[in-house]
Amino acid sequence: MSFSFAFRPRLVDALQGYNRNRFLRDAGAGITVGIVALPLAMAFAIASGLKPEAGLWTAIIAGLLISLLGGSSVQIGGPAGAFIVIVYGIVERYGLANLLIATACSGVLLFAMGLLKLGRLVRYVPVSIVIGFTNGIAVLIALSQVKDWLGLSIAKMPGDFFAQLAVIGGNLHSFNAYSFAIGVVCVAGLFVWPRLWGERSPVRTLLDFPGMRRATTLGSRMPGPIVALVTLTLASWYFALPVETIGTRFGSIPQGVPALALPEFSWETVKLLVTPTITLALLGAIESLLCARVADQLSPLPRHDPNQELMAQGIANFVTPFFGGMPATGTIARTVTNVRAGATSPLAGVFHAVTLAVVVLAAAPLALHVPLAVLSGILLFVAWNMGEWREFAHLNKYSTHYRVLMLGTFILTVVFDLTVAVQVGLLLACGLFIRKMSSLFSVELVKREGALLQFKLYGSLFFGAVAKIDEVVQAVEAAPDVPVVVLDALHLVHLDTSGLDSLRQLHKAVLLRRGTLHIENLQDQPREVMERAGFAGELVHNLASAEVAV
Repeated sequence: MSFSFAFRPRLVDALQGYNRNRFLRDAGAGITVGIVALPLAMAFAIASGLKPEAGLWTAIIAGLLISLLGGSSVQIGGPAGAFIVIVYGIVERYGLANLLIATACSGVLLFAMGLLKLGRLVRYVPVSIVIGFTNGIAVLIALSQVKDWLGLSIAKMPGDFFAQLAVIGGNLHSFNAYSFAIGVVCVAGLFVWPRLWGERSPVRTLLDFPGMRRATTLGSRMPGPIVALVTLTLASWYFALPVETIGTRFGSIPQGVPALALPEFSWETVKLLVTPTITLALLGAIESLLCARVADQLSPLPRHDPNQELMAQGIANFVTPFFGGMPATGTIARTVTNVRAGATSPLAGVFHAVTLAVVVLAAAPLALHVPLAVLSGILLFVAWNMGEWREFAHLNKYSTHYRVLMLGTFILTVVFDLTVAVQVGLLLACGLFIRKMSSLFSVELVKREGALLQFKLYGSLFFGAVAKIDEVVQAVEAAPDVPVVVLDALHLVHLDTSGLDSLRQLHKAVLLRRGTLHIENLQDQPREVMERAGFAGELVHNLASAEVAV
């Protein structure tokens, strides 16, 4: 088996036949997404226990690398809501320096996954597990924002779910009505804003005259998070509301490009961070490839290359920690915005990164006045849109298998953490799959005449179904004289080594009674397994011996 290294970014193919019209569409889409990404990048970083500039420069550097080197035409990379809970837990337990090391190591792991062409394996993660941990993460994101939404005076939130509830409950006396009001207005505005500009909106109908049509078009294209960020920040500053802001908590945001800094690296540290590294890599792979699949469904452009996308994600996650960045992956909200804004190539993602860089370098001091309650409102809105809440209402329509996986993963994600949830979820999925597949294998007794026992085998005889061959062994042992046992394998579609071993045990039971075992109508795969293991030759030898004895 030969191995070939293939590294071909989608940008190479996308630039063939590139023209001015596509350039203008990509530039417009990139600028739009860059504006959308600005409040989200800060909010994700702050919610993860980091400074806002960590999110901003992750969106810039990782977003640029993923667009330049990735396998999708329209995917936008950067910090994502799914990482909030994981990153916060790593910082809480291991510290910021070790988060940077874990992120860089996860980048190496992601690149290796793409290099070994494992991108398509992510699709085998059951959708019930994906929905379970996505809903669980959404709940944890929302809970993590209650502190800033209510304006509670809590120095540091713990990472554990029940500990967070206890700390919030114990500090309700510090409730800030102004923060709460800003958060409520922010969330309500984000829900209402896109509906104001819908085709049947009374606002759009009211403004439908020549002088206002351009303003209507501009309003419909203006991202809700930016409108909320600007208007509520101005209101808070103008009325001098007593709320916590980015400036009061973090101080100034540096306007320059962050300096390249190498975290202290040792093999002992890497071994300590194995679990966080694997968690970040798996979550990044799942999120980015799910996002790319969503983009494929929305865009007429060529489908993504999952292995190239993983390699690009790996490079981005390896590089950004050296600039103080956080983990990055594909982001569904920004990718969907990119597609709807008319993106035609990965250059739109490049424009998104450039737009963010210009804003950060030119207007970083203005971010000092942003109330944290506004960012918490944006994240509450993100958490709501992130969750597949209707799945809970429709659980009765699905199988017990699906319900166990989804609810189990959801509860484990909320109560413990994502690592435990995914590990247990996959183990449950494997166990339930084995149980399901074993139920598809059956043995039927079709003839019992004197010294003849004939059975038919159906399905796949694998390690999860071998117990059913015991029924044949018991039938043989119960018969006083069994010279001939016939297995009709016409409907036996698969055989593994455990299944072969069960047939060998049956053969021994037949030989102990001086009988013979015949296996008829073998399909190609079971025949190949028997021949490779020498079992077919054993059957022929014993049949020949029985004929000589006669």
